[in-house]
Amino acid sequence: MKKLKQSRFFQLPALVVVLLLGVYLQRSGLIDGMLFYWEDIVYLTKQHIQLTAISGTLAIAVGVPLGVILSRPRFIKVSEWAMQGLNVGTTIPTLAILALSMSLLGIGFIPSVFGLFIASLLPIVRNTYAGLLGVPAHFKESASGIGMSPGQMLLRVEIPNAAYVIFAGIRTALAINVGTVPLAFLIGGGGLGELIFTGIDLFDTEMMLAGALMTALLAITVDILVAACAFLMVPRGVNPSRA
Repeated sequence: MKKLKQSRFFQLPALVVVLLLGVYLQRSGLIDGMLFYWEDIVYLTKQHIQLTAISGTLAIAVGVPLGVILSRPRFIKVSEWAMQGLNVGTTIPTLAILALSMSLLGIGFIPSVFGLFIASLLPIVRNTYAGLLGVPAHFKESASGIGMSPGQMLLRVEIPNAAYVIFAGIRTALAINVGTVPLAFLIGGGGLGELIFTGIDLFDTEMMLAGALMTALLAITVDILVAACAFLMVPRGVNPSRA
């Protein structure tokens, strides 16, 4: 009850701030200026979503199995080296990754997807690896004691108990992905970066805000959707949001 009252206490000022911001934007003419680019916003948002969906799906499809493999006892000797290698990869700026992918694959959609895939991979692998290693040993001992095979133990015990941590990694990766997609414009990948960077070059505030605000809205939407999936798919016993 106390947490609910605190939540409402913070929600009211936030709503007032949003309302005042909306009034300011309307009276200053910024909203009308941004709506002038509505057709471009719709077209580029579709490109933005496409880039995020493809690169994010590839990152999940590769990252989760890779994290599972690295968490297996037979690979424990190389897993730390592999994780260190992935950590080094994250120290490279995203723009540099996109530039490297452009130098290898050319300009356009494919190098953009590849660069975004690489930039999104680490949080998924790291959280999958850490989540599976964090499953209590007595859970696995109990599963082994009732005759479960390693595959059954992985699917029925380890992954369900690590699911919350895995989803946290996916959530982080997709948030990074959505925020990084605007940079794909610089190598011909399209997306809302076209409005943002063109607006900066032309000192056109409305154009820049049209791309930036839509990017922020997409990031919030993706975060909410992944959080909803985690809420519904992670078992109640290991899901703090359903406790």
